[in-house]
Amino acid sequence: MRIWGVAALAVMLSGCSGGIVPAYVDRGAPPPREAPDRGGDRPVNNNVPVRQPIPATQMTPTTVATPATPATTGAKAGAIAGPAISSLPITPAAASRALAAYRLSCTAMQKRTDQSGLTRGSDWAESCTAAANWPARDALSFFTTYFEAVQVGDGKAHSTGYYEPEIAGSRNRRPGYEVPVYAKPNDLVELDLTPFSETLKGKRIRGRFQGQNFVPYYERAEIEKGALDGKVPVIAWAADPVEMFFLEVQGSGRLRLPEGGVMRIGFAGQNGRDYTGIGKLMRDRNLLAPGQASMQGIMKYLRDNPEEGRAIMNENKSYVFFRELTGAGPLGSMGLPVTPMASVAADPMFTPLGAPVFLSMDRAEANGLWVAQDVGGAIKGSNRFDTFWGAGDDARAIAGGMNTRGTAWLLLPVGTLARLNGAQ
Repeated sequence: MRIWGVAALAVMLSGCSGGIVPAYVDRGAPPPREAPDRGGDRPVNNNVPVRQPIPATQMTPTTVATPATPATTGAKAGAIAGPAISSLPITPAAASRALAAYRLSCTAMQKRTDQSGLTRGSDWAESCTAAANWPARDALSFFTTYFEAVQVGDGKAHSTGYYEPEIAGSRNRRPGYEVPVYAKPNDLVELDLTPFSETLKGKRIRGRFQGQNFVPYYERAEIEKGALDGKVPVIAWAADPVEMFFLEVQGSGRLRLPEGGVMRIGFAGQNGRDYTGIGKLMRDRNLLAPGQASMQGIMKYLRDNPEEGRAIMNENKSYVFFRELTGAGPLGSMGLPVTPMASVAADPMFTPLGAPVFLSMDRAEANGLWVAQDVGGAIKGSNRFDTFWGAGDDARAIAGGMNTRGTAWLLLPVGTLARLNGAQ
């Protein structure tokens, strides 16, 4: 899944993958502190401040009537024409990155059922064929040729950020590395409820069998107390429980090994428990001072108050399991690599996975052309996105403080609006 996300983190944390998996906080990078060099080829650097935003003036969406009841899909939210794509401020570099990302996922799009109700698999065939050999230097003309800008609902967008964190870890348990990184348990069962009732179509639940009863899977507190000890493979050991908690939020990451080198891990499963954003809990309890509701501020509080911090983290009953990644990655929810500064996580009920998205936000870094290739547990609703920034200090600094508002337009295949409006 998409990596979950950082500001998503904050919004995770606030109630907001990534899959890489859910995406969640007022994302910031962890609080400044030096991580010891435990013998690897370089120490993990956690002293990364949040990048201060570059203000921008967002474009204005078309005003639409507020629906009497909240829409549950993009099609039900309503789709209207957006501006001409040629009029959007898309840089050649952003267009080139988006074309490369779209090329990766457009074949898979044709085989998927679009839960948003906006498109059909066959709608993407023509542009996908063209994308295969379209020159990167002329990427913008690709999008102006094959797509039209569409506003879904009121077009008002909220965007956060996520990244691929790097934390200290070891393949083997040793002093200083005591936090287990669990593989997906064999007794974790996912049930598709579609066959049971039309009202349950598309619904899935996760749990385990206890005798003949199907019960919820262990929640975070139970796992932290040892419910899985000796029952589930441990693929690695992390040095810091707070860093590992936030890596779960991102849904994938890198473990800097004490002997040198990196082990990359990615989302393998989740325990089926609801995600609770601890950032919101902490703000509601006045535990965070103004300006501290970033990933950095949250992590600092958790470390400064270890017992209370452990209890707060356990209030998020959701728990993520991992597998080692050996190929390209990290992988999004489509099972394909996500691209830094080009991929976003979105809610598939409102945004077709694989679709290009143009964001015009009040923070310049988030503006431009992206491709929806991931989902996140906290990324829910129309025009809700989580931008992916890659790995490293810059990615951590930007994603950690990304929480911006503005306007979004989906780029859908030419003719989509006419079909949705009933034209033949």
